[in-house]
Amino acid sequence: MSDKDNKGSMTVAEAGRKGGETVRNERGREFYETIGRKGGATVKAERGRSFYEEIGRKGGETVKAERGAKFYEEIGKKGGDRVKATRGPNFYEEIGRKGGQKVKKLIEEGKRAARAAMAQPEQPAEEQSTATPPAPAEGQEPHRE
Repeated sequence: MSDKDNKGSMTVAEAGRKGGETVRNERGREFYETIGRKGGATVKAERGRSFYEEIGRKGGETVKAERGAKFYEEIGKKGGDRVKATRGPNFYEEIGRKGGQKVKKLIEEGKRAARAAMAQPEQPAEEQSTATPPAPAEGQEPHRE
């Protein structure tokens, strides 16, 4: 058979794979990373962050339905073991300490904000204009206009 006779024997998937491999060999993996980032930024600008949250949730539900919750435990363990092997066991101590410091800072900021709010209760603007002046202290004359 000549090449002309085989013209229709390649599937669309095979042709796409072959074309993708050719581009990868000519331009490198970084090319795909770059166009992927650009495409992702465009979609985010057009549809917003919530779009990614929604498709991520849907995808996660589908995987959970197909493979079960145990699957996530397994891949989480594999990922954790891989990070431990790559970065060492001290990495988790380090990020735990940083996370703890961040939480401590956020708690302190929240406490300060709560104390400030308690010290000066806010009044709506309309109440401020119609609020009655405080009563005079004992033994003082009331203020008259």
